[in-house]
Amino acid sequence: MAHDHLKESIEAQTGRSSILLIATFMGGLMVLNSFVAEYLFDGRQIPDMLALIGALLLGAPLVGHSLKHLMHGHLHMDELVAMAIVAAIAIGKYQEAGVIAFFMIIATLIETRTALGARASIESLIRLTPTRAHRLKPDGSEEDVEARNLKSGDMIRVRPGDNIAADGVVAAGQSTVNQANITGESIPVDKGIGDEVFNGTNNITGMLDIRVTKAGAETTLGRVQSLILSAEGTRIPIMRLIDQYAAWYTPTILMLAGIVLFFKQDEDGMSRAITMLVVACPCALVLATPTAMVAALSCAARLGILVKNVVTLEGARNLTAVVFDKTGTLTTGQLSVSKMLPAPGVDGTDLLRTAASADQFSKHPNAKALLAVASKARLSQIAPEKFEEVPGKGVVATISGQEVLVGRNTFLTERGVDMSLLNQAEFKEPEGVSVLYVARSGRIIGWIGLEDRTRTEAREAIGELRDLGVRVLSMVTGDKWSVAKRVAAEMGCTDVHAEVLPAQKLELVDALKQRGHRVAVIGDGVNDAPALAAGDLGIAMGAAGSDVAINSASIALMNNDLRRLPFLIKLSRATARVIWQNLLFGVAYIVVLEVLGAMGILPPMVAAFLHMIASAIVIFNSARLVRYGEHLESAGISPVARPTPPRPASPAPQPAVATA
Repeated sequence: MAHDHLKESIEAQTGRSSILLIATFMGGLMVLNSFVAEYLFDGRQIPDMLALIGALLLGAPLVGHSLKHLMHGHLHMDELVAMAIVAAIAIGKYQEAGVIAFFMIIATLIETRTALGARASIESLIRLTPTRAHRLKPDGSEEDVEARNLKSGDMIRVRPGDNIAADGVVAAGQSTVNQANITGESIPVDKGIGDEVFNGTNNITGMLDIRVTKAGAETTLGRVQSLILSAEGTRIPIMRLIDQYAAWYTPTILMLAGIVLFFKQDEDGMSRAITMLVVACPCALVLATPTAMVAALSCAARLGILVKNVVTLEGARNLTAVVFDKTGTLTTGQLSVSKMLPAPGVDGTDLLRTAASADQFSKHPNAKALLAVASKARLSQIAPEKFEEVPGKGVVATISGQEVLVGRNTFLTERGVDMSLLNQAEFKEPEGVSVLYVARSGRIIGWIGLEDRTRTEAREAIGELRDLGVRVLSMVTGDKWSVAKRVAAEMGCTDVHAEVLPAQKLELVDALKQRGHRVAVIGDGVNDAPALAAGDLGIAMGAAGSDVAINSASIALMNNDLRRLPFLIKLSRATARVIWQNLLFGVAYIVVLEVLGAMGILPPMVAAFLHMIASAIVIFNSARLVRYGEHLESAGISPVARPTPPRPASPAPQPAVATA
């Protein structure tokens, strides 16, 4: 399992760090005692002996590590420090050798601890993963089992305060679940029968019986863990560039140190050369990029943004075009009744009750919308004596001895319904909504308008993208033009493409790329997989629990809050700034201290101390990214929790209508 592998990796690194820490403590104590011994004893014998023991304890791990790399044919920059330690010991500068090794090991420990600390979001996911579960037997009794032994179809019981041991669907009970570690939602979500729950999320209030759908590494949590680990292992171009420079960097530094020794062939010259070797070890440069990227990955994971490759994260800052799928992305994907017009002499309540009664056995989204509004109006349905659903057209039901039809205009016309009423101007089908016509006993009694509601936070997100310099905000949909124009106008999109097929979506993305745009495609990840793959960035919304979404996109937003997209661009740009800050600092540090070392102004021990400080500065500068975006959490941004007020009226561009 992914979390077992990560646990072993972290334990191994922690174990090595502990051994190194003990050796550092003992060696450092010896070197410190050598300075004390200078005041307690005459002569250099005892101080030198203590310093030599300390230098050997401290230097052996560093020299051994460098030799191991050389034996495998790998040239790294750590060899510079190893040579400096060996040189100091060779000329009898035992205290200098010990102090240099001490500070270098401290820097290494800081790097190791920080690398582990940067994985805190993943470790927290592991801690949230329960190791035990209460499985229900067929007779209703419980048995305590290993969570990893659960399989699809098992029933588990989760009590208040427990973490859920697998992905599943609620079979019984109601509760409130904190699923921030999966979706990034800061507000707990109410769960009832039929709702999906995720492994590692926390059950807060009630008891739940859950039917397992996925367990172990196949759960959403397990996949998030493995994909974040995979992303940590990827490398952006600037990281590979530093590795390429290592082949000539070390020989160049050795040449410069050799020049100093050539012109100053004495003990002071050797001291200067040792200082140059210590300063030249470019830990700050090497750490500049990976520490920033890992911190950014941790930040993104905390807010429910799953980045599968650091190259993707690095490239998000340059986006100039975003292509949105309409249904499920800019809209909720759930129909609701928005308008209703009864025929003369027909009461609105009668129209709605008749339509809901006829549609109550249908599973179509139209029927769900009718039943939902009827339930909200507290209208009871009448059970039909007969029921027939005609796929793609409508339903036919017999209610109280009368035939009732609910469906499209053409469907009712085919069935011989008199539709002459629609010729009147006030009964004309409105723009931007889907209309269901209702007829009873061969006479139309009115129509009901349905629409897919736009997401309250989507307009704000699109406004932020425009402010960030994204020039093209295009909406594509297979829906009809009237609906597409309405949604695009509400969202403030720059252009809209309606009635397009999946293949045509690919053509639109390719056309934008040919015009020089860096394109992100965002959709629900189910029917948008080809378009997601075609974009420079493929972003799947609401990916929690969806294997298709996680697999098809390069970035997965684990919830449906579209405001995560502009935040991702801001995070990418902030990460790039931090990387360049680290690199410029690292270069300036090496150049300035190399000059000071060559001039004899900087002694080796001070150089080693400054080396440790430089590494710490880079690490802590990168660590700022871990908490980037805390305002999103403190503001409680969640599509479930707090609707975003509409963006103030502004000169939003009217969408350019484009044919497919």
